Amino acid sequence: MAVKMWAGRTAGATDKLADDFNSSISFDSRMYRQDIKGSMAHAAMLGAKGIISQDEADTLISGLDTILNDIESGELPINMECEDIHMFVEQVLTERLGDVGKKLHTARSRNDQVALDLRMNLREETETIIDLIRQLVSSMLLQIKANKTTIMPGYTHLQRAQPITFAQHLLAYCMMLLRDIDRFKDMSKRMNMSPIGCCALAGTTYDTDRYFEAKQLGFDGICMNSLDGVSDRDFCVEFMGCCSILMMHLSRLSEEIILWSSWEFKFIELSDAYTTGSSIMPQKKNPDMAELIRGKTGRVYGDLVGLLTVLKGLPLAYNKDMQEDKEGVFDAVDTVKMCLGIAIPMIETMRVLPDNMKRAAQEGFINATDLADYLVKKGLPFRSAYKISGTIVAECIKRRCVLENLTLDEYKSYSELFDSDIFEEISLETCVAKRISVGGTSLSSIEQQITFVETELK
Repeated sequence: MAVKMWAGRTAGATDKLADDFNSSISFDSRMYRQDIKGSMAHAAMLGAKGIISQDEADTLISGLDTILNDIESGELPINMECEDIHMFVEQVLTERLGDVGKKLHTARSRNDQVALDLRMNLREETETIIDLIRQLVSSMLLQIKANKTTIMPGYTHLQRAQPITFAQHLLAYCMMLLRDIDRFKDMSKRMNMSPIGCCALAGTTYDTDRYFEAKQLGFDGICMNSLDGVSDRDFCVEFMGCCSILMMHLSRLSEEIILWSSWEFKFIELSDAYTTGSSIMPQKKNPDMAELIRGKTGRVYGDLVGLLTVLKGLPLAYNKDMQEDKEGVFDAVDTVKMCLGIAIPMIETMRVLPDNMKRAAQEGFINATDLADYLVKKGLPFRSAYKISGTIVAECIKRRCVLENLTLDEYKSYSELFDSDIFEEISLETCVAKRISVGGTSLSSIEQQITFVETELK
């Protein structure tokens, strides 16, 4: 049985069921690297301030480095009977170094230690997630550049609305993902403050140097209030909020991929590597990966709401309830990385079917707005032009034809303002090419957006 490092006030002999209930090492052991690096910086500070001798500090740092190497090589398995990763590391250090090992915990508490480990861990995970988002945007850019003039219907209310390009549609998701990167970066500024030295809640009587430790560990500054330093989990909530918004974007993209790959749309075909078949229906090719991303979005939302609920009624400072932060936040981390990891190659390998996209665009009367604009440019008030265009569309639906199929004489029967240039004006290529406003769907606007995305990625 692992020794309780806090034995003293009590015998440290808890019931086995209570031990299991209280233990967090099954999930906080993933922070072993941050815990050891944090302890090395703490030992260095203790030595620099003369709280322990420099020789003792060097011995502690060397011992901690050896433990880190032994864990990573597999020589030292983490003992899951220990209460948490902090106790495991300290216990091994004390076994190896004797009384010197017992000096490591001077001028700190597990309260500020766990807050430190979690901030360091999420700081690293944030960098990984940002890199994955960049990779996803880069994958989308490959499809965008290949489809700058691929015409498809743009939708509102899931009804065909106006012609756009497939590049324009994917660029909308690029803009969302770039904002996600900005959100993670902005959040990490507030997360990157060191809580170590806040101790249990009130600080310490030792003459410590919190700024020294913060600098050693790559923090931008320190938590300025010791109660706040140990009890704050805003950074976890913000992190999970960023994850939730990112997952919302991935879910919306996944929903469109699911629609586009259906027989009803057939705008794209996913690679066999990212679909599954049916156990009884041999014709099926199911977009399961996209569906799972959509489904796992709810899981990340649940992690966020769970932590908010844990924190909402907690008095200052640290409470054991706060141990519940890590499983949720780690689950959000793992889920987001997994979803990004599958979305990158799924997008990169999907096959676009431009003929099907254009056929759908032609059948949806999505050039009706341009028909009305044509009459407005000829001097007709917009509402009158709108009514004429709507009447023509209704007649086409009745006859099961499209606007391009009508003759000039038929157009003139609705208004003498129509002339032979109407056919060029309502061609889908013209409709797209005319959208020259910044952010629009014309080729020049698409090129501008691509340049913007590439510049932001740099």
